[in-house]
Amino acid sequence: MTARRFTVQGTNNAFICAHCGASVQPLQNGSVRNHCPECLHSLHVDVQPGDRASDCHGVMVPVGVEQSGKKGWVILYRCQKCGFTGRNKAALDDPVQPDSWDALVALSSRRRE
Repeated sequence: MTARRFTVQGTNNAFICAHCGASVQPLQNGSVRNHCPECLHSLHVDVQPGDRASDCHGVMVPVGVEQSGKKGWVILYRCQKCGFTGRNKAALDDPVQPDSWDALVALSSRRRE
């Protein structure tokens, strides 16, 4: 089994959300933001977390949320283009642009698709 390796260097950039058009700022805590803090959507850009090596670039739809004692809230995703599933830690503690509690609560009340 290959170990997951998280890569940060050069990947924490501002972007425009492909789903809702929000302007998204980089995280301020040394990690990498890869989802919109407003609608929680993402893009399928990684093979391994943070590597930006995927050629798919499909929209990753948030389909659920889990609470992890170690990581806090974790958003579950499914790519609309290829079906890939992934997970990403919610960025509720970002001082500049935290994830929307309303979007996270709404996601937690939905049934998984």
